Amino acid sequence: MPKLKTKSGVKKRFKLTATGKIKHGVVGKRHRLMSHNAKYIRQNRGTSVISDADARTIKKWAPYGLG
Repeated sequence: MPKLKTKSGVKKRFKLTATGKIKHGVVGKRHRLMSHNAKYIRQNRGTSVISDADARTIKKWAPYGLG
């Protein structure tokens, strides 16, 4: 059976935590920030963990992990 390919977008956008959960950067922080208030920008700083339902889909797209 051939090797499975990892989706290239998944490699770039997600990281695994030590416990196997998936982290991602918060969306909406690239441009057009003038229309967002300071609270929105402050609260969406850093990364967040993806829900278990979405994590299952992402793990299918990365069959050998995110390394």
